[in-house]
Order: sequence, then C-alpha cells, then structure tokens
Amino acid sequence: MFDNSTILVTGGTGSFGHKFLPMLLEQYNPNKVIIYSRDEMKQWEMAKLFKDDNRVRFFIGDVRDRDRMYRALDGVDYVVHAAATKIVPTAEYNPFECVKTNVMGAMNLIDACIDKGVKKVVALSTDKASSPVNLYGATKLTSDKLFVAGNSYAGGHDTSFSVVRYGNVMGSRGSVIPFFMSVKDKGILPITDPRMTRFMISLEEGVELVWHAFEDMEGGEIYVKKIPSMKVTDLARVVAPDAKQEVVGIRPGEKLHEQMIGEEDAIYTYEYPEHYKILPAINNWDKDVNRIKDGVKVKDDFNYSSDNNVEWMTDAQLQAWIDRNWEKIGAI
Repeated sequence: MFDNSTILVTGGTGSFGHKFLPMLLEQYNPNKVIIYSRDEMKQWEMAKLFKDDNRVRFFIGDVRDRDRMYRALDGVDYVVHAAATKIVPTAEYNPFECVKTNVMGAMNLIDACIDKGVKKVVALSTDKASSPVNLYGATKLTSDKLFVAGNSYAGGHDTSFSVVRYGNVMGSRGSVIPFFMSVKDKGILPITDPRMTRFMISLEEGVELVWHAFEDMEGGEIYVKKIPSMKVTDLARVVAPDAKQEVVGIRPGEKLHEQMIGEEDAIYTYEYPEHYKILPAINNWDKDVNRIKDGVKVKDDFNYSSDNNVEWMTDAQLQAWIDRNWEKIGAI
C-alpha cells in the first residue's frame, strides 16, 4: 500500500524511525519518506545512513508547531506519529512540557492531517496509557482518545486515525536491556522490585504491527500485539549471570506490571490470531462488522497484563535475541 506514496514519520529519528525506515525502503517503493523531528543532530546522523537514497527527506520541526506541521504535511498520504515525551521521570518533573508534546502535539497533528487530506494516520501508544498511574501514561491515554475521536472530528473528510499499543521495546535506547548491559561490569544490577514483569517486543514486530494497522483499519481501532512477558529478575540474570541483584525500590510513576488492555476496555475488545483490537466506544463503532471482521469477543473480565500473560519468554530466547542484536542494543 505504500508503493508510490508519501509517508511522514513524526519523531522519526527515534528508535522506531531507525527501524521503520530501512524496513519500509526494503519492502516497498515509496515516492518519498519524510523524517520529521526537532533534533538537528539526530537528523544529521540519520541522514548520513541514507545519503544515497533520494526517497528519504528530512524536515526539522516540532509537533507543537502547528504551522510547521501544515507545511510538512503538504502532499503526504500516510503518517506514523511516533513523536512523544516518553521517559516517565522526565514527564513527572516536567509535566507542562509533556502535555505540550503528547496532547497539544496530537491535536495539532489531527487538525493538520484532516486539513491537508492525509489518507491514514497511525499513532504509537504505550502500555502506560492503560489504567495510567503516571503523567506520561495519562497524556498518552488522552492522545489515544484524541486520535480515536479524530475519526468523528474529520466530518466529511476522508482522513482515518488508529492507534497501536505495545510495551517495552527490546534494546531501544534508555530501556532496561542496554541499561543492565551498561552497569553489569560493576557486579551489581539495581532491581526496582523482584516481582516486576515486562512485555517483550522487538522493533521489527512494532513496525509490522503498524503496517498491519494501516492495512486493516477503518478508523478508531487500538491494535495490541500478542507478545511474551518476562520477569525483570530473569532478564537481569540473562544479561549478567554473575552479578548480584540489589532491590532499590520503584521509581515515581512506575508500575509493577505492564498492562495493555484493562478490564474497562474488555467489552470493546476482540481477539485475533496475533493481536487484540480495542474498538471505539463512540458512535456504536464497537458493533461495526467492518471493524470487527473475524474477531472473537473477549470475556468481560479480560485484561492483558504482563503478569497474567499466557506467553513467557525463556532465558534461551532472550539470549538468542541478544546474540543476534548485540551491536545494535542501545544504539538508537
């Protein structure tokens, strides 16, 4: 569907963009891919990787800047919204800045996409948007609801909006695996709580979920991929088997377990072979056969959390992933 099309990725110099762009260029033949972000150094470094591909363009801009968004979206067919302030402690201590990017930025993008005639938009979300306990999660829940409601807000325009939601991206910059690898030589790994669990998803799987959303969406769906869980203590043991684990306590705004679908959303949720789909509660869209397709309704008390998952990543599976991706862990 991306052949001969123009795609824009907000926050495109982040971990997702670094994986999305080469996968897109390899599997499709887009007319143009625009990397939209506010960090000129990250753009400079990323541009060097794709200097020989004239399909790739770089556009300095901030989702907070409504006018700049309008200019960037001229002639764009599809948008992936990856821009966000997403580090939990950063959001807790800089709440106004988090709201400006994650909420106001989403509103700017929705308005600009509708007015510029963008066909489809997929926004990246997080497990922290489900039953949020921190500001980052609260802003992403707000953002999710804005993108879902954007399908009504579009009125007679043809722009459609959907959301993909996933948890801890393995090996991404600032995540737990590269952190443990960076401190393992000290002989002590800090563990926030020995009961803690996390979902495990690769960047490749995240990109493929976005592609599936673009292909499947009618508008307003939240896609949640089925992925394995792992205890943080087991993860630490694989990364540094000889290191001592020291419990340091949970950080402000941190959860014991990641949740991607809460019980409150179960009445709108359908199951598919490789993912779940939360349908919009508004406009009776949760009963729309075009959105349900071949989905099977989950039980009313269903919730999808990293501690009640039926699929768990083994030590051997994690070690094999680390061995395959050693040089890229924490690089982007």
